[in-house]
Amino acid sequence: MNKGVYIALLSIGLAQGLKIPIHFFRKKEFRPELFFHTGGMPSSHSAGVSSLTTYIALKRGIPTIDFALSLIYGLIVMYDAQGIRRQTGELTLKVNSMGELIDKIKKEESVAFEQKETPKKLKEMLGHQPIEVIGGALLGVATGTIGYFLTEKDR
Repeated sequence: MNKGVYIALLSIGLAQGLKIPIHFFRKKEFRPELFFHTGGMPSSHSAGVSSLTTYIALKRGIPTIDFALSLIYGLIVMYDAQGIRRQTGELTLKVNSMGELIDKIKKEESVAFEQKETPKKLKEMLGHQPIEVIGGALLGVATGTIGYFLTEKDR
């Protein structure tokens, strides 16, 4: 596997790991399971693609097709992380609250609903706020730069 892939995976892992202390300082809750969750600060998607793009820019140069492909792909991923995925998460919040409202109505009004099984609650934390995408991108640029200079002697 090439060094760019290793550096991108490291950046993703760092972003996921940073979610735990950042959440702790914000909410005063220790939640190690956040390492395996999507969404939150910083965006691991942004960190991964920006570290790879930075590494490629430093190793191959900006006027290369490698850099162009990585940059365009990275911008699409970051746009999707804070756009479509965030909107999906917001819609999921509404769907879940509707389910809670229906449950409340069933209990209060003794309304009979035919339901074979209780639907499970949908995952709400899917996308990112713009600041989370920017945070991930900055982490990725730093990781890509440091990774390049640490592996430069191997060129």
